[in-house]
Amino acid sequence: MKEALSYVLWKGYFCRNYIMKYRIIFLLVAAVVLLSSCGGGGSDTSVSVPEDAEEVAAPQHRFGFEPDTLFAAEGKIRKNEFFSNFMARLGLDASGSYSVVTACDTVFDVRRLRAGNAYRAYYADSTLSGRPDYVVYERDASSDVVFRCMEPYSVWISERPVELVRKYADVTIESSLWNALSDAGASPLLVLKLSDIYAWTVDFFGLQKGDRFRVLYDEKVCEGSVMSVDTVRYAVFTHRGEDYPVIMFDQGDGGNIYWNEKGESVRKQFLKAPLQYSRVSSGFSYSRKHPVTRRVQPHTGVDYAAPSGTPVMTIGDGVVTSMKNEGAGGNTVRIRHNSVYSTAYLHLSRYAKGLKSGQRVSQGDVIGYVGATGRCTGPHLDFRVWKNGSPINPLTMQSPPAEPLKEEYRAAFDSVRVVMKASFPDRSDLR
Repeated sequence: MKEALSYVLWKGYFCRNYIMKYRIIFLLVAAVVLLSSCGGGGSDTSVSVPEDAEEVAAPQHRFGFEPDTLFAAEGKIRKNEFFSNFMARLGLDASGSYSVVTACDTVFDVRRLRAGNAYRAYYADSTLSGRPDYVVYERDASSDVVFRCMEPYSVWISERPVELVRKYADVTIESSLWNALSDAGASPLLVLKLSDIYAWTVDFFGLQKGDRFRVLYDEKVCEGSVMSVDTVRYAVFTHRGEDYPVIMFDQGDGGNIYWNEKGESVRKQFLKAPLQYSRVSSGFSYSRKHPVTRRVQPHTGVDYAAPSGTPVMTIGDGVVTSMKNEGAGGNTVRIRHNSVYSTAYLHLSRYAKGLKSGQRVSQGDVIGYVGATGRCTGPHLDFRVWKNGSPINPLTMQSPPAEPLKEEYRAAFDSVRVVMKASFPDRSDLR
């Protein structure tokens, strides 16, 4: 820069033409300005960066590579397709496929490819030939597995953004709760939540036309698709003009989290056992050797050893659905407690006096007496429980506490109740 300035001064001094002199003067001023902007003539022309400045990383696609710079082919995993066949179909040779499997390690088990799940293969060549650079496999509704099919081979999980959305549903039943929620645009998954919460208050097999549900709840949504109903915050079931509200409040003891407005548990406690007994003679098993037939077969109940004639009680409120001799099970009483739970009491010597099918019974009512009818080796009670139609182990069944809300949480519960009730869009007729 100094040499350039000296040249301009030299030309201006010896120039005889005035116009040219003015041009030279203009060049001189420009050179001075340029020189000052470059740091006063020093040789270091670098721009200083503030010490507290942070380096901003370039935004990266959630896949871990830029799919828009490649060419994609999409499809679905075929029935009975192994990972090696899948990769070979996309153009990756056996050596490359083995390298990808090795890179999977604990990230993803390639044996868990599911037929029908979608994938996208990304190629550098627009003809979609040769080996793919990346393959993205849709593992589930909220995540993908990304396979890098070139050196260095690697595999990672790409999580899709999941958000929690607060929703409100107000449905009046015409035919069924499922249809009512679907017609209202609410997720049918909400039925499962409501049936569990109201299991001890509402007989979901006996819902009537005109019954109404109003529900404030949270949904987990991923890219516009509902993944699950996360939490029911507040609900009101209206039946024959009477409201049955439930409030979600967790007092942190791992027990019940749903209460009525008085702070009473909306769930009732089961009895620990349907009789007074001395011991469990046979447990819940899918591979028990039967004491009579000597064949290995499921025993989806618990046998209680007890003297013949010992009273047998129903573990909870419900309706007797049948009472008859069932062959191998002998004299059996079956009870439906609600739309979720049902129980059966087998090998009875006789039934309780006056008991009949269709009768409503209360927790602790005697329904029969221990016997040895049917296929068995001695007097005992074979007790069975079903939840949503599937057998469960009575000894490990979680029986929610029936105790009321703890007094130390009463103020916090009342605050939640007021806020949730006020959140209802239509609350004019809530009582």
